[in-house]
Amino acid sequence: MADERGQVLEQVESGHSADAVREHFAQQGFLVYSVKSRGLLAGGEMRLPSRKRIKLQEFVIYNQQFLTLVRAGLPILTALELLLKRQQDDYFKSLLENVRDRVKSGELLSEAFAAQNVFPRIYTTTLLAGEKSGNLEEVLSRYIGFQRVALSVRKKLIASLIYPAILVTAVILMFTFLFTFVVPRFADLYHELGANLPAITTFMLDLGVAMRQYFPLILVGFAGIVFGIWRWARSKAGAQRLDQIRLAIPLLGDIWLKYQVGIFSRMLSTLLSGGLPLVPALETAGSSMQSRQVANAILASSHKVRQGRPLSKSLEETESFPPLAVEMIEVGESTGALPAMLNSVAEFYEEDVQTALAAAMSLIEPMLLLIVAIVVGVVLISLYYPIFTLGAGGIRPS
Repeated sequence: MADERGQVLEQVESGHSADAVREHFAQQGFLVYSVKSRGLLAGGEMRLPSRKRIKLQEFVIYNQQFLTLVRAGLPILTALELLLKRQQDDYFKSLLENVRDRVKSGELLSEAFAAQNVFPRIYTTTLLAGEKSGNLEEVLSRYIGFQRVALSVRKKLIASLIYPAILVTAVILMFTFLFTFVVPRFADLYHELGANLPAITTFMLDLGVAMRQYFPLILVGFAGIVFGIWRWARSKAGAQRLDQIRLAIPLLGDIWLKYQVGIFSRMLSTLLSGGLPLVPALETAGSSMQSRQVANAILASSHKVRQGRPLSKSLEETESFPPLAVEMIEVGESTGALPAMLNSVAEFYEEDVQTALAAAMSLIEPMLLLIVAIVVGVVLISLYYPIFTLGAGGIRPS
């Protein structure tokens, strides 16, 4: 790069991408010729060897510490410096270093975090609202409360899914062992006996022998399918289609919709309580949703609200939100207590999701065990039936 006097310089700078480093120096008045990574390279772009996401719990702890320091009267730059020294995660530390440098060069804290392209949009928007209103401490405190609730709900959902996940994993391992080890042993036994076998036994033995013979190819094929689905799900069309499939699943689709409505309600309440106008708050909340259908409905509603329509009517016309949520939002609008009513909507649906998920798991687990019992029973009967008939003289060697 070159400075304003034309002197060519080289400097090492931490950043999450080449574009971020280039923009950082450009804002300081330097002419940047090229940016090269000292780590891994991919098409001239810098790639960090560590993960690209920040753990939610780690981010909540950081914000709580930052809020404590700011409330104690420390300047923002000093608070960032202190937290940088205590940060153990190298990736998160590199992001905070970039934020500190940007703030030092005159950028707003919200702009510095937004430039990282890693942190949630609701976070940077909350910071911006706090900076504009001069009440950063209060809006940051509300955001921390929102994140704590979100973290608590997520932990409860994960805890309720642990047992089914373990059960499915155990079933897959058991079937793999059964068809790649047990069934081929029976195939060897019946081959030595040279007996005429029933059609179901022959089919089961052929399946087991084929699985043992082509097991590596099956693993590679399965991994390829999973990778293909993962890549497809990351595309815009794939994400849209996957969300439609997810919402169409009986019982689980309704739970997923309620979970998204709960997140949206709490997120919108947090933004409105921080002083953000309704339309920008809707746009921020909509862009942060995981469900594409819900996100599109929120963004469509924001256009109608911008034209002067009530939020409740706009959401109702999308036909994507539960009627109860729309009715509660309408009451909040009419009474002038929309943020408080949105919190009530969030609490209702968060509790409803946990109850419905527990009920769904209580149905799915017995059904899964029943399916496993039927499959194992069919396999064992098909394998042992020739032995019983052979002992009774029903099967003769060929």
